[in-house]
Amino acid sequence: MSSEAVHVALMPSAGMGHLIPCLRLASLLVQYHCKVTLITTLPTVSLAEEQLISRFHSTFPQLNQIHLQLQKPSSPSHNSTTDPFFLRYEAIRASSNLLSPLLSSLSPPLSAFVTDVFLISLLLPITHGLGLPNYILFTSSAAMFSFFSHFPTLVPSLPELDDVKIPGISPIPISSIPHMLLLPNTIFRKIVMEDSPKVTKFQGVFVNTFEALESQSLGALNVGKVVKGMPPIYAIGPFKPCEFEQEGQWEAPLRWLDDKPVGSVVYVCFGSRTAMGRVQIREVGEGLVRSGCRFLWVVKDKVVDREEEVELDEVLGLELEERMREKGLVVKQWVDQSVILGHKAVGGFVSHCGWNSVIEAAWNGVPIMAWPQHGDQKINAGVVEMSGWGMWNKDWDWAGEGVVKGDEIGEAIKEMMKNESLKIKASQLKEAGRKATSVGGDCEVALKKLIQEWKKNVNNI
Repeated sequence: MSSEAVHVALMPSAGMGHLIPCLRLASLLVQYHCKVTLITTLPTVSLAEEQLISRFHSTFPQLNQIHLQLQKPSSPSHNSTTDPFFLRYEAIRASSNLLSPLLSSLSPPLSAFVTDVFLISLLLPITHGLGLPNYILFTSSAAMFSFFSHFPTLVPSLPELDDVKIPGISPIPISSIPHMLLLPNTIFRKIVMEDSPKVTKFQGVFVNTFEALESQSLGALNVGKVVKGMPPIYAIGPFKPCEFEQEGQWEAPLRWLDDKPVGSVVYVCFGSRTAMGRVQIREVGEGLVRSGCRFLWVVKDKVVDREEEVELDEVLGLELEERMREKGLVVKQWVDQSVILGHKAVGGFVSHCGWNSVIEAAWNGVPIMAWPQHGDQKINAGVVEMSGWGMWNKDWDWAGEGVVKGDEIGEAIKEMMKNESLKIKASQLKEAGRKATSVGGDCEVALKKLIQEWKKNVNNI
């Protein structure tokens, strides 16, 4: 029986950080000749999500697509959040009654369902009711998954802890824990407390990582040190950037990079969800000027890109913008980051350490200067630092808690760009990542074995 008899459905939640790995996994399954159904929720929060989904479906017309038109929650939320992405999770929850008939009507019947980590409690009863093997797509690091799955046992002692000790992995400083998990009544903590105990009810967990980057966490998870009864953790990364992610209108930064010396440019980007305040944005600009390095900087001052209406000169100020022109290019738009990081001119990356950014830097062998802003990013920065291909100033606060001055930023950038040991380690990690995804590599072996299991189940139906 061909692999096409294997039918896998995937459902991302909200935000580019969740959508990109889901689409890359979907494209990987298509390459292995599986039939794939992608369930996306409409309307999207951001314009970038909408455009990426459109390009994805144009690239893979054979892929089955289901658009789930979201319903508004019947009662107002009791959680005091205005975050548009968390509000989207509530809308998905309110529309969950639409999913079961959609899934049961698919042909051929589903072999497996891949659930975004933020939709665990929502989708698990549905897939169990339909008798579907269910897998989690965890969109952060294996280190973060260790913390996520162990979190409920830590809660009683959190107020007294200086470090979080999880069996089998290095201690995590309490200062690296997302603020929303330290406060008792946040929606984020509620989701984690509800979802974490359910991870053992799944058939497996997909993580966009690889052994050379996270051997300690992967080892501890897979032998049951972190949580007893943990299903298999499939390290199927690093996910390769895909052709559907590229779009012509973002070619201007690449043209600017083309005539720059090899490894001479520092790329600066804090992800799709981090909107810095004007004061901190201008200090970043000052730091880039003081560093003396060539730079490509993606500026973002709104959480949702549909609201990015202010021009760059108003954000930076005319005087700073003028001073930056000699050495740098500043853009205020979504860019194809994976292509930029793969450009020969880029020699360093100032990053918030969102996991997609970390993996894309590893794939391209680019050293990181970590500057975590929120969420899982300090735990991810710890992975980068311990792996020896990045640096992290732990004295810099979370976003909004303080302002890091331009002279500090400039000195840190200079240090990264001249550090040869970071470059050597990043190059070694690039080689290991490419090997993991090549023929006979860990990623290919794990996926082929899993698809064979799904095929056996199809044959037994």
